[in-house]
Amino acid sequence: MNPIFGHTMDVRWREMDALGHVNNAQYLSYVEETRVQWFDSLQNGWQEGDCAPVVAAIHVDFRKPIVWPESITVSLFAEKRGGKSATIGHRIHSTGDASVIYAEGYTVLVWIDRTGQTVALPDYIAKLFP
Repeated sequence: MNPIFGHTMDVRWREMDALGHVNNAQYLSYVEETRVQWFDSLQNGWQEGDCAPVVAAIHVDFRKPIVWPESITVSLFAEKRGGKSATIGHRIHSTGDASVIYAEGYTVLVWIDRTGQTVALPDYIAKLFP
C-alpha cells in the first residue's frame, strides 16, 4: 500500500526516557503531528470548519526502540472508509533507512460537528479512499 502522506521530524533529546529510548507515549505525538500536517496539506483552515475529526481509536505495535539522535518519517495510509469515519494506517520508520520500522498501527477518526454529533466524511477525505 502506498502512503498518502509522510512527515519527517528529528527526535529530540527531551523525548528520551530513563532507559535511553523514546518514551512510548511520544509515538502518539509523532502520529498526531503528522496527521495535523496532512490535514493542513489537504484543506486550508480545516480546523475552522463546521466539522472536525476526533480520534475514536488508536492502535500501535511497537517494533523497535527509537534512540537519539535519529530522524524519523511517519507515513500515513488510507486503509478503510465508513460513512462517518476513516481508518488511517501509520508507520514510523527511520528517515535514513525505511526498512527500520519503529512502530506501525492505525487510527480511527470520526468526524463530528460543533455540537458533538457525527457527520459524513468531508469530500476531501472521502475521495482519498478507493
